[in-house]
Amino acid sequence: MGLNKLIKKCAKNDRVAQEEIYQLFAGKLFSICLKYSKNKQEAQDNFQDGFITIFSKIGQFNFKGSFEGWLKRVMVNTILLKYRKKRVLNIVTEDIPDEVIVDVDDDIEISLDFLLNLINELPERYRLVFNMYVLDGYSHKEISSMLLIAEGTSKSNLARARGILKQKIEAYQQKQQSI
Repeated sequence: MGLNKLIKKCAKNDRVAQEEIYQLFAGKLFSICLKYSKNKQEAQDNFQDGFITIFSKIGQFNFKGSFEGWLKRVMVNTILLKYRKKRVLNIVTEDIPDEVIVDVDDDIEISLDFLLNLINELPERYRLVFNMYVLDGYSHKEISSMLLIAEGTSKSNLARARGILKQKIEAYQQKQQSI
């Protein structure tokens, strides 16, 4: 069955079509949830809430653009709505440079898993902005709109996230060099 037909059946609450859509996109959407959640349990909760939202709004998909892109957007927006409701985004605005460069020693390898763990350890407000800007490619203007914060706050939180990551990576490098 074609994707467009599946989408139309999902809009009519066809459980078989919903299961098929779920099976097709669950892996990619769960990885988004992991990226925006502080732990696996929270990611599973966000994943479930996101799919509930997807299936309740699937009739709004207008078949223009990528369906996968639409799914990702709905999932991210569902997660961000939960964060806004929890008020974890009370963010202090400060002037901090936009870019913090992390100088990684070529002799020391940092695995992707290690780096992702460091990102997950960031305070939620910094992690959200970091993920949205660096990993998902949103602009500061888009982030400010989605998180209901000022553009300067988005830039500040990104700089703080990068600064924290820089400190942790440098500490790791020093530890590795002393071994």
